[in-house]
Amino acid sequence: MLEILGYCFSILVGIVLGMLGGGGSILSIPILVYLFNVEPVLAQAYSLFIVGITSLVGAIPKYRENLVDLKTGFLFGIPSIAAIFATRHWIVPAIPPIIFEVGDFVLTKRELLLGLFAALMVLASFRLIRNSKDTSSDSERFLGFLLFVEGILIGFLTGLVGAGGGFLIIPALVFLTGLPFKTAVGTSLFIISINSLTGFVGDLLNHPMDWQFLLTITALAVVGILVGNFFSRRITAFYLRKAFGWFTLVVGAWILIKEFIIS
Repeated sequence: MLEILGYCFSILVGIVLGMLGGGGSILSIPILVYLFNVEPVLAQAYSLFIVGITSLVGAIPKYRENLVDLKTGFLFGIPSIAAIFATRHWIVPAIPPIIFEVGDFVLTKRELLLGLFAALMVLASFRLIRNSKDTSSDSERFLGFLLFVEGILIGFLTGLVGAGGGFLIIPALVFLTGLPFKTAVGTSLFIISINSLTGFVGDLLNHPMDWQFLLTITALAVVGILVGNFFSRRITAFYLRKAFGWFTLVVGAWILIKEFIIS
């Protein structure tokens, strides 16, 4: 029964990506961990492939609609590639199964990765929910520097928690560059595809892959993103942006409760 739900929710992964430009990992990691019983680190690797391929497919029609800013995408995405690969290939495998113990409290690698993932989601959601106006820097040179630094930071976080980073990329694009939300969505899909597939290449060296399972979930997500792209054309950017913020907040809070309160 749980696996059937998992396959159904895999379509939802694509729908959310197509409509909101992020959130694929927010759904895919919990689906893989809780519905398919995939170990968290391997679930992160699978998520990178699923979200990467799905985002690439979803970015193509948005590019045709002039909703992908390639210059910003490359400026943001390229510096993150090295950070992602290094993090997935060297840092994540070096993290011990048990981080530390104090009395009865034990912080495991699973709790660290999922907890950090969820905490970042909650923090990133607040500004999109609370703010209604886009802002941008007056200095193009300073803006380029900020995007470069942000790309490295998100590359590291993407590698660490196995997420495509859309829940952080979209706020950065909206508030640093002033891109309209729908253009930020299309650009985010382009960046996510680069980041995720780069991270997955690093994981190929560390984990055996169940390709039949992985390609099945990915195909379902691709169907979903085509549906999501269809609906995104018919919903205003204001509502998409608010929905993205609330979605990120709710799922992040649920993961924190699941891992640290009712586990």
